[in-house]
Amino acid sequence: MNRNTRRVLSRDWVVVAVLPWVVTVTVAADKTPVPADPLRGPRRSPPLVLPVVPPRLVERMRRYQNVRSAAFQGWSPDGQGMLVRTRFANTSQLHRVHVPGGRRQQLTFFDEPANGRFLPGDHRGALVLSMSRGGDENYQVYVLGAHETGQLRRLTDGKSRNVLGPVRSDGLFAIVHSTQRNGRDTDLFIADPHRPGEMSLLLKTTGEYWRATDWSRDGSNLLINHYVSINESYPAVLDVATGKKTLIPIPGTRPASHGTLVFAPDGQSAYITTDTNGEFRQLARVNLKTMAYEFLTEKLPWNVTDVVVEPELGMVAFTTNEDGASGLYLLVGRAYRRYALPLGLVSGLEFSPDGTQLGFTFSRPDAPADAWSMRLPDGRLTRWTHSEVGGLDEDAFVVPERIRYRTFDGRRIPAYVFRPASASKQAPAPVLIHIHGGPESQYRPRFSSLDQFYLNELGLAVVRPNVRGSAGYGKTYVRLDNGLKREDSVKDIGALLDWIATQPDLDASRVAVYGGSYGGYMVLGSLVHFSDRLKCGVDIVGIASFESFLKNTKAYRRDLRRAEYGDERKPELLKFFRRIDPVHNADKIQTSLLVAHGVNDPRVPFSEARQIVPRVRANRQTVWTIYAENEGHGFRKKANRDYVSAAVVLFLKQHLVESK
Repeated sequence: MNRNTRRVLSRDWVVVAVLPWVVTVTVAADKTPVPADPLRGPRRSPPLVLPVVPPRLVERMRRYQNVRSAAFQGWSPDGQGMLVRTRFANTSQLHRVHVPGGRRQQLTFFDEPANGRFLPGDHRGALVLSMSRGGDENYQVYVLGAHETGQLRRLTDGKSRNVLGPVRSDGLFAIVHSTQRNGRDTDLFIADPHRPGEMSLLLKTTGEYWRATDWSRDGSNLLINHYVSINESYPAVLDVATGKKTLIPIPGTRPASHGTLVFAPDGQSAYITTDTNGEFRQLARVNLKTMAYEFLTEKLPWNVTDVVVEPELGMVAFTTNEDGASGLYLLVGRAYRRYALPLGLVSGLEFSPDGTQLGFTFSRPDAPADAWSMRLPDGRLTRWTHSEVGGLDEDAFVVPERIRYRTFDGRRIPAYVFRPASASKQAPAPVLIHIHGGPESQYRPRFSSLDQFYLNELGLAVVRPNVRGSAGYGKTYVRLDNGLKREDSVKDIGALLDWIATQPDLDASRVAVYGGSYGGYMVLGSLVHFSDRLKCGVDIVGIASFESFLKNTKAYRRDLRRAEYGDERKPELLKFFRRIDPVHNADKIQTSLLVAHGVNDPRVPFSEARQIVPRVRANRQTVWTIYAENEGHGFRKKANRDYVSAAVVLFLKQHLVESK
């Protein structure tokens, strides 16, 4: 008898059958089959409440679940190859690829996902890494010696949250953002990769959040950014020797937000992205002596996102967020050139050591992410990794349509619509509305094997809206859901339901909502307001009460979240939260619900799931629950992710696709 079987029997449940993933049991008072929890929640948490996943469905999903991806992490210091991040077992690890299309040489072998880069200046191939444990996001920073020795050295205290910042170009020092002083404030420390455990305090940040973004080539200065909210930040130069901060003046309208801050090769000027001059973040060059700004991309009506500088020739490469998709540009002097790319996303830009190539990750909605390079200046593309698609027919993968739909106040809301090949006026497709988190995030057209399963195997249409409050559409748009306007974003989902009803190939009588984190709140909020128009909802690590969320999220995040959602300590906001929170409106949820959460979640605490589940069950609604004690804000381990995705598919099949 296995452990799960013993645990279920101890609750006086009777074992009915044993299948690959779950143990099916029956409760005397309720004949609904339920399995024991293979993810093993905490001792007092309820078990999973869902039927066993049929072996046939497991087999149908297997190929989609084994689709891989690869992310570019940087060039080898000697210029002979790339570092990539990909998964061959249960977690993503770091691999070296020596030539385009070459064999992936695995360099890290940890139980937890590993992220990192080559240590600059170390031509033997040492790595600087970041890892947390069980999804708790208390990241620790390590140095892993070259593969000849493989010695792992921890640079941080092993307890606090530590985020790796810029590493000096010679690799002798690195910035670590750490909460080790009090668990709340994130200070800036200097770490010596060659002397583990010896970190010196550089900047004490009581009550403020400062982030280091770049180190000057001579090592004397850092560019840092005081982040208040997505709408407000303040760039500065930090003298490493003295600790003196010099604020970079902000021209134009204030407050303003700033994204990328990088030094020019001479260290006397910097490239900054800022929205101080309009709705979108433009690229500007700032003279750090006179503090004069020169705006370089005023004609581009989109946010400039990533910016990298070639240290010898001074070339600048940058990307834009164009209605969600990436544009890729090269700037020489004041002139820039745009390179043609298919619909997709570019991330992780880096010049090769000799300056002749750009490396990056490229993902399309119909192809998994891979590591690529682009030769300069002609723009010839080379694919370095070829991620496997589980034997699936790549020609069957669906590319979305970009639309705008009108909402309650006359605005037009952007969305991406994936339509299955089977959808028609005679056989309209059921619809899954997938709402992103953030809320200051954005759906962007990247590959999702689960979306492709919904489309090709379940015949679902998938709609990915960017409701008000989403990033990427200007600073006015991102502010439209702040504070007391929170439910206006939920109204945008109501308007989307109206739009679906106008589409002859979409079935407005069979619609479900799915979302994670803030998207989980949007799911619950939509079920509160539109239960009569929705069949079911899937809430992944979602917020059920802004009041309890803000009180219980980790201390180092709390003030940043208050800047977006509002301060629950203010009577007006507290009254508002208690009026709109799904936990106080759960009696209005009259649909089936699936709730999945990681017990170690530091962002949206596990208590959010524990609050909403009994309240919806009190309505005599079906609620499936999945609690994982070795996960945090999401499901990063493959075995867990596969199980959760299979459960979601089964839930949607029963409560959406086959519903009447």
